[in-house]
Amino acid sequence: MNRNPLWKYVIIAAVIIPGFLYALPNLYGEDPGVHVAGVGSFTTDEDTLRQIERALAEQNTAPIRTTLDATGIQMRFADTETQLKAKDVVQAELGDDYTVALSLLPSTPNWLADLGGAPMYLGLDLRGGVHFLMEVDVEGAIKAAEERYVADLRSILRESKVRYLTIRRSAQGGIEIKFRDELQRDQGREEILDELSQLKLVDDEREGKPFIVASLREEAVEEIKSFALQQNMTSLRNRVDELGVAEPVVQQQGDRRIVVQLPGVQDTAKAKEILGRTATLEIKLVDEEHDLESAIRGSVPAGSRLYRHRNGSQILLKKPLIYSGHNIVDAAAGRDQLSGTAVVHITLDSRGAEINQRVTGENVGRRMAVVFVEERSETKLDEAGRPVVNDQGEVVKTRKRIEEVITAPVIREQLGKRFQIEGLDSSEEAQDLALLLRAGALATPIDIIEERTIGPSLGRDNINQGFRSVLIGFSLVLIFMLIYYRLFGVVACTALVLNLVLIVSVLSLLQATLTLPGVAGIVLTVGMAVDANVLIFERIREEIRNGNTPQASIHVGYDKAFGTILDANFTTLIAAIVLFSIGSGPVKGFAVTLSIGILTSMFTAIFGTRALINLMYGGRRVRKLAI
Repeated sequence: MNRNPLWKYVIIAAVIIPGFLYALPNLYGEDPGVHVAGVGSFTTDEDTLRQIERALAEQNTAPIRTTLDATGIQMRFADTETQLKAKDVVQAELGDDYTVALSLLPSTPNWLADLGGAPMYLGLDLRGGVHFLMEVDVEGAIKAAEERYVADLRSILRESKVRYLTIRRSAQGGIEIKFRDELQRDQGREEILDELSQLKLVDDEREGKPFIVASLREEAVEEIKSFALQQNMTSLRNRVDELGVAEPVVQQQGDRRIVVQLPGVQDTAKAKEILGRTATLEIKLVDEEHDLESAIRGSVPAGSRLYRHRNGSQILLKKPLIYSGHNIVDAAAGRDQLSGTAVVHITLDSRGAEINQRVTGENVGRRMAVVFVEERSETKLDEAGRPVVNDQGEVVKTRKRIEEVITAPVIREQLGKRFQIEGLDSSEEAQDLALLLRAGALATPIDIIEERTIGPSLGRDNINQGFRSVLIGFSLVLIFMLIYYRLFGVVACTALVLNLVLIVSVLSLLQATLTLPGVAGIVLTVGMAVDANVLIFERIREEIRNGNTPQASIHVGYDKAFGTILDANFTTLIAAIVLFSIGSGPVKGFAVTLSIGILTSMFTAIFGTRALINLMYGGRRVRKLAI
């Protein structure tokens, strides 16, 4: 009686041995590090690495280990003081063409990393890092949408041959359309309602002329706000990759705010620079009717404007926007089949494809420019160089718009839904631009209204307190089980140790984030895990008091207690799943560790302890149990 077949021991060993292996990386800790990544067309390669190593050697700040991979260059240092000095040296050496960020890098040995071993991620409260609260400029998104509708309205009325005098966006919001007479206004209203159901139209009379005032319907406004928020969240998730951050937190807060947490990043300025960047593309026709040299000397014709070309020259473009990056639904980097140069393949939405087909068909042989537009939020300064503060005590922000023509090729044939952007310097730049167009472009600018830096020392204090709480709870449970259940208590304690190891191993394999609430979940799991053994051991004691043999008592104790243990843990697991489904970040962290702990404790407390007890007592005559 109470003998386990060999296959059960094999299964237990197949779980426990990898569990110890993949929990091991968490013992090695982290090294203060510096992460270097290229910006735009600049990339990190062996030459960059040698340049950095030479500069660090001259300043006696050599790293203890350096690695180069697809994400950039990671350098590890012995302490934070050397890390900070090295960061300044590297930034001065490379300039603004590279992102140089402070981070914490796991010190897992190479042999363990080759097996897929990696430590679990630590949340902001345990690891330190930066916290941003960002506000999305939803009014700016609505304004941009109205400006796009201005262009659409012009196209609709021209195509339907409805005569109008002016179409412009009002400073107070909405679009004003001025007609020659009421007949043209009535025809225009019908055409607009057929094409643009998102607009609400109201008739008006001004200066003896009929007007239509078009405004976005409430549902359209809400859709624009929601899209701007979701698109910005997607963009921010992609951008934090430049900082080399593992497991960042990007969450919506309210109807216009986004919370971004970057564990392990101490460089707030660099994080702000990357996260706050907004960019898109604008497609415009080149003005070839007027003289460029005259425009450069100051005689810019009405309806046109000078732009800077990325090669350093200037180019004259027509002001009307054909379409923008908002009409792009997909972008992929590639190479031109004829020239072999880097290109970006663009796919437009139905509206953009229709405009592109019409404009390129009418302008074959002329040039069309692709303008890269970036908006940055900067602090407004007074004459003395000090930040300007408003009446509420808030620092005044200004928008800086940067525009650069990437390429201005000749339209050789009519284009449609798909085309390609040429004139890029490298395949890396093409990949960056494609990423930016797919999900990297912010739908509307964002302002950082709150920022906090949590130092690594505070994180270490939280880790120590969390570890101390687990250790105290674990020790008290061990002492109770050893005193009360003797040898069976030793078995229960062994199962508890295995349970903790398996929890850490699963968190590491899933690359889940451990936070302080998650530590609380582990402490609770320690108490719950021993409950199963208490139920089993008390049932064994009861069977012995009823006169059963020791072997029969062990057998009945495990069999009869199994149903109770399963029901209790299953109901707790349901509660944990509900917490994870509807809870916020801290609650989710608690629910994750609690759910994992329930599953691992079922394995160790039932199958693990029974295997140990069967090894000690199974298959032989036993007069008395040490319970």
